[in-house]
Parts: sequence; C-alpha cells; structure tokens
Amino acid sequence: MSVKDWNRLVILSLLWGGSFFFVEIALRGLPTLSVVWGRVGLGAACLALALWVSKTAFPRGFSVWRALAVMGLLNNAVPFTLFVLAQGRISGGMASILNATTPLWGVVLAHLLTEEKITVPKAAGLACGFAGVVVMMGGAAVGDLWASLACLGAAFSYGLAGIWGRRFRALGVPPLATAFGQVASAAVMLAPIWLVVDQPWNLPMPGPSVIGAVLAIAAFSTALAYLIYFRLLASAGPTNLMLVTFLVPVSACLLGAVFLGEPILVRQLAGFGLIAAGLAALDGRVLKWR
Repeated sequence: MSVKDWNRLVILSLLWGGSFFFVEIALRGLPTLSVVWGRVGLGAACLALALWVSKTAFPRGFSVWRALAVMGLLNNAVPFTLFVLAQGRISGGMASILNATTPLWGVVLAHLLTEEKITVPKAAGLACGFAGVVVMMGGAAVGDLWASLACLGAAFSYGLAGIWGRRFRALGVPPLATAFGQVASAAVMLAPIWLVVDQPWNLPMPGPSVIGAVLAIAAFSTALAYLIYFRLLASAGPTNLMLVTFLVPVSACLLGAVFLGEPILVRQLAGFGLIAAGLAALDGRVLKWR
C-alpha cells in the first residue's frame, strides 16, 4: 500500500474506534434507539450533501433500492442497535474487540454461501480467533455475557453484509451512492420504531456533550468513515482494508482508557491477542513474509 493508503487506514481506524467512544458519551443522555437513529439519520443527511456537492447521481431503480435496503438492515440498523444496546453493559473497548471478529464470521459465511471454501490456514485462524472470544467472555456476569453475545450478533450481521455487498459492483452503483443508500434505508426502517419506543418529543433536552457525541458519530464515524472506506477499498483492495480490524480495538480501548477511565482487563488483552493472531492467519501476509 502507498503512504496515502496507510494514512487513510489509520484515520479510518480512529473514526470507527471513536464510534464506540462517542456512544459511551451519548448514552449518558439518550436512550438506545435515539443514539442509533441520530447516527443513521444525520449520517444520511451528511452523505446526501456529499452526493450533491460531488454531483454524484442518487441511487435509482426498485432493484437497486431493494438491495440497498437489505444492506442498510445488515450493515447499519441491526449492528448499530446491537452495539449500542451492548454498551449499556460493557465498555466500548470490549465491544470493539468483539467487533474484530467480523472477518472471522465473513470467512464462515463465505464458506457456507459462496464458492470460497475454508482452507487449513483459515481453519486455524478461525479456531484461534474464536478461542480469543471464549477467553474474553470467560467469567463475565450474566448481563455482560448477553451484551457480549449482542456484539457477536452485530459482527455476524456485518459478515452477512459483506457477502450481500458484493452485488453492488454488478449493479453499477457508485460507492458514495451505495453508502448513502444503505444509511438512508436504515434511517427509514428505524424511524417508526424509534418514534414509538423512545417518543423523542417526551425526552428531556440532552446536554451539549451528548449532542456533540451524536453529531460526531454521525458526521465522522459514519459519513466521513464511509467516504474513506470506499476510497481505500478502491485504491488498496479488500485484503489490505481488513487490516483496519486490527487497529479499531486499539483506538477504542485507548480513547476509553484516557478520556473515560475505562479499565483494560487482562482477559481483554489476552482475547484480543488471540483474535489478532486469528486475523493474521486469515490475512496470510505474515506467512508470505516468512
């Protein structure tokens, strides 16, 4: 990868790692669905503005929007909600480490749903990665255990989204339009549930830090992150892009420890080490270097 690609990769890891940090702050003044809808609703508005400024065509056609709706469900609505629910019980650092299992689920799902079958090195990587999950969740309280399972469900949903998202190149939808379409679809799907459950008109006015956190997670961790993601995908390819899964937990854990005083437990470090080793085996780069 070029120096520019490495810079983009680091920035993307900070933006996505920051999303766990911003959620921690937003939950101090808003319920779960309000945080999630603020992220996708305002994120869609930012991406719509980016489309307009760049003069990129908005998505058109029933088949395209149907595909975008499924992508919005799998890549935004479901995982965003599960992660915010989980962060009511566990730290953003632990949630981000469990999020790093996304490529592991992607390999399993690709084996089951596509012609990409699991090889021996990939099987070893999967075993190592999921062993890390067991280490992290060992000894957790019941509530924390359910929160951890919610994070794994979110990572599984991301894995499904990765399989589903392969069709957009054939549909001829530009990357920026794909990002807008999926986030906008998620906002539309979540809006009625949010209005019924949270009744935002009855909520007290959140403080400046909470409002700032929601704006940051929408503008930076969603809209800007997707712009960098798709540019990096085009220039560096999906294999290099997977490296971001190594960096996001580091960013999230450091932000939580420095600014929120969240402890970093030994079992979290041990679990992340095993997950990182599993991801390295899946990536195959280390073996090629050797």
